[in-house]
Amino acid sequence: MPSVDSMARSGRFSFGWTLLTLVAAQVGLHGCLNGMRMTVPLLAVSESRGPAVIGLLMALFAAFPFVLAIPAGRLVDRRGYHLGTRIGALLALAGAALAASASHVWALGGAAALVGAGSAVGMISLQRTAGRLARGEAERLRIFSWVALAPSIATFIGPVLAGMLIDHVSYRAAFVGLALLPLGTLLATTRVPAEAPRAPAKRTDTPPKAWDLLGDRDLRRLFFINWLIAACWDAHAFALPILGHERGLSASAIGTVLASYAVTSAAVRLAIPFLAERLQPRWVMTGALTLTASVFLLYPWLDSTWAMAACAGTIGLGLGAIQPAVMSSLHTFAPPERQGEALGLRSTVIHFSTLVMPLGFGAAGAALGVAPVFWMTGAALSAGAWAAFGLPTQARHD
Repeated sequence: MPSVDSMARSGRFSFGWTLLTLVAAQVGLHGCLNGMRMTVPLLAVSESRGPAVIGLLMALFAAFPFVLAIPAGRLVDRRGYHLGTRIGALLALAGAALAASASHVWALGGAAALVGAGSAVGMISLQRTAGRLARGEAERLRIFSWVALAPSIATFIGPVLAGMLIDHVSYRAAFVGLALLPLGTLLATTRVPAEAPRAPAKRTDTPPKAWDLLGDRDLRRLFFINWLIAACWDAHAFALPILGHERGLSASAIGTVLASYAVTSAAVRLAIPFLAERLQPRWVMTGALTLTASVFLLYPWLDSTWAMAACAGTIGLGLGAIQPAVMSSLHTFAPPERQGEALGLRSTVIHFSTLVMPLGFGAAGAALGVAPVFWMTGAALSAGAWAAFGLPTQARHD
């Protein structure tokens, strides 16, 4: 069987099949995560658990990925795709099985931690392998656009599967159904070729630390941009329902606004593969951040459903386009032997934001109102656009 590193030089059929398998594996992991994130709090509510318990359960989905992301990246750098992805799938499978076996709050907490950790480990392995398939910058951008569709598909599959099983069978059946998704990921790993062995890195008395990657100016800017994207998602999810309620929008109207974001985000990711030859990640990031910053500054002045939906759709275009560009640039700027570690550091930044930023938005919203949350996010995104403008078109260490 050919290696992953040689796959980009082999026939297009093999390349396309490998990419499709990677996307399917990611759908399995992400679908289980999204389904569990809906089912666990619903079960806790049905058992009359308080908001504090539910909040703790939701935090556990992000707590373990925050701790394990960098070690997982190092593992993937050393051992390649298969071990990391299988560990991730087994952790997610164990989490869903634990929730199916017992509904006690401790079991649900353990399930949340296992599924969150498994998703993080598997995603780092999948993303690293996808980046190594590419033969150039344009193809890498195209690959990550296809890969970025997996979370959109999984966000639909996981919650819908869980919801149908809860309504028509039981919560236990929902957990069993979600366990089948990482099982599918395990099966998908058998169709991905093994990575070509690399010469072992030279041993040093003081091995490099993941945080040393921040010493590279370009990676430092890229991690800042990536943090902004995560914060932007959190700000939109936090502030939009509050703003919509203040403007007198119904729940279905607010749902329509959020749906417009999801639709345009998926649409732009479908379009990028056909435009990748004409796009440079640096300009994609600069333009997308500038556009998104403008929309956040405008948002609080709007009061109709369709105007807000247009803004949310525009944000979807910007963030949908920027994610593949960030992933492509990360593989360009990170040293080849430390790409998994760089992805782990990226995951740590994202999960730290997920843990901390909602608390900051809540404090700001309580003290100043919801409009300043939009304006502060827009100002931060403007700084991100300036950082993206300063990125080179290729790695400086090349």
